[in-house]
Amino acid sequence: MKKNHGPSFRRELKPLIVCSTCRGTTVTAGLFHQIDCSKCNASGWVSAETGEALPVEVMVQQLSMRLRNVTAELSRARQAIGGAHEQYEQNNRLGAGGSNYTGD
Repeated sequence: MKKNHGPSFRRELKPLIVCSTCRGTTVTAGLFHQIDCSKCNASGWVSAETGEALPVEVMVQQLSMRLRNVTAELSRARQAIGGAHEQYEQNNRLGAGGSNYTGD
């Protein structure tokens, strides 16, 4: 077991689950209006370990880290698709004088 003295130098991604009260919508239905969910502090997410809302400062950091991870993953997926797509967008200029060779 690793000994720790004081806070860690890096923030760790905490496991989050969707709030069971509002089901991730951040609001609960009142009789005539919608009310901010009090269980998750209107974030739609709660701690997976305890099932309770994280403090607002911690929740903002956790959601920001998740957003950065998803954005990076989306960027990598777009690059992978873009590389295959660019192959078909280029002209086939293999003929004499740069003309399009069709093989006839």
